[in-house]
Amino acid sequence: MRNATAIYLKESHYDLVSLWRTPGFFLPAILFPVVFYIFFGIVFNFSAAQGEYMLVSYACFGMMGPAFFNYATAVASDRAHGWLTLKRVSPMPLGAYVASKFYSSQVFALCIALLLFVTGALFADVEMHLWQWGTLSVILLLGTLPFALIGLLMGLCLSDKAAPAMVNLIYLPMAFLSGLWVPIQFLPDTVRYIAFALPSYHYSQLAHAVIGTSQGQSLWLHIAYLVLFCVAMFGVIYWRYQKLSR
Repeated sequence: MRNATAIYLKESHYDLVSLWRTPGFFLPAILFPVVFYIFFGIVFNFSAAQGEYMLVSYACFGMMGPAFFNYATAVASDRAHGWLTLKRVSPMPLGAYVASKFYSSQVFALCIALLLFVTGALFADVEMHLWQWGTLSVILLLGTLPFALIGLLMGLCLSDKAAPAMVNLIYLPMAFLSGLWVPIQFLPDTVRYIAFALPSYHYSQLAHAVIGTSQGQSLWLHIAYLVLFCVAMFGVIYWRYQKLSR
């Protein structure tokens, strides 16, 4: 048990260090949502309520990114260079490889959240109770699991050259259609129907419920959707992995 824990911790540490040594990954991942928030939540901010709403939306948008990219691009690259095969045949539990990427993506997601929170509090007059800051942080972090699973599936299916482009083709439209760039109530009805089928919409609605700006649907509806989505993704990922192992 102690040895297994040590393996998980070491693998997580190495994965995090490798990302910190890749500024081309972590700088855009951290700064992109902050720049968006400064532009739309502060420069064009006409009320404290708008700054608060956009803070939650761009926090959701920003924290989806590391989960998507760290799995999709890294796993696809490891597959292409034979590193994933080596991991599979080594004594190391494959779960350590998968968990390490979730850990490192959570670290970057936490950095994004803290930077956005500080920016919103200092420059957009965002004020929340301590329990709201804490609850929002937990929801934002745990809610990235569906996007990590999507990224993992993409990494298992795509080549290392195709993965980054395909992530953007899924990540950015998903964010827009879910109302993370423009409030969902300002989008056409057709887009709202599409949004309801996306995990990013349910993720953002759980986060918005903390500050009372959700669309008013049941929290259990959003939770049930995300849980079922994760279960379905686990099944597809298991099938794909078994196919690759043959």
